Amino acid sequence: MKTDLLIIGSGPAGLQAAIHASRKKIKVVVAGKVGNSSLKRAKVENYCCGELLSEGWELLEKGCMQSQNFGVIFKKEDIVKIEDKKNGFFYIELESGENFEAKAIIIATGVTKNTLNVKGENKYHGKGVSYCVECDAGFFKNKKVAVVGNGSAAAMGAILMEAYAKEVILIYKQLDISEKLKQRLDASSIVQVSSQWVKEIKGDEEKMTSCLLIDDKSIEVDGLFIERGAKSAVELFSALSVELDKETYSYIAANKKQETNVAGIFAAGDICGPPFQLAKAVGEGCVAGIFASDYVKSKEF
Repeated sequence: MKTDLLIIGSGPAGLQAAIHASRKKIKVVVAGKVGNSSLKRAKVENYCCGELLSEGWELLEKGCMQSQNFGVIFKKEDIVKIEDKKNGFFYIELESGENFEAKAIIIATGVTKNTLNVKGENKYHGKGVSYCVECDAGFFKNKKVAVVGNGSAAAMGAILMEAYAKEVILIYKQLDISEKLKQRLDASSIVQVSSQWVKEIKGDEEKMTSCLLIDDKSIEVDGLFIERGAKSAVELFSALSVELDKETYSYIAANKKQETNVAGIFAAGDICGPPFQLAKAVGEGCVAGIFASDYVKSKEF
């Protein structure tokens, strides 16, 4: 399926971008799970012209309704792959296997604190503990590894890890993934440990050697990948050479038009760095939506 603009993230930045872009008469698709937005669980009292105290989930619902009224298409799935194609379109794959080609992209994924916050995690970070399968898979060739997480990032990470590791174990409380991705997982050789979680990471002075589960069962592994939530924008866009901020290398760098260094890729909201405020996210989403739609209209594809 082809679209003019694909927005990754359905939080306040993504929704505002969708509203502004769709009102400029271009085809807009928003990918992402609204429930992943940190705004859903928040109470808002510092947003101009809002109520004295607003529920975050209500604001998100209203934003989705507004967007749909302008013709925005919602895909309530995570993105698992993005590639730059030679014909000028970006190729996007959803966790269900559905594919899109987009003339422009707005990254509005927010930021995710994907740590487990358990004993031994900090000690063995870089000594067996990793937060990015795509980044570090090569270090674990012919090793036994575990991946922990409940979403598409964990499932896809485990599937990718199969090509490198001797044995892959996926640990989750309850998987929240598409049926098609679950079928891929079930057809693989990955060992699934359900209704469990990691409560401690153990090892020696040099590296981790095992992880302790909540039922006190110990699993011996050479590495543990913590993949919680959706894939981060840093992971998804690393192959496209999208530049990060020069200070922390944690956020996507964007100019006043919310353009990144890659033509056709824009970014807005928390993924562009602090302050992590609703008003900032909405403002950047507005700017990104306007200039992304202008970009689409100015190019010949």
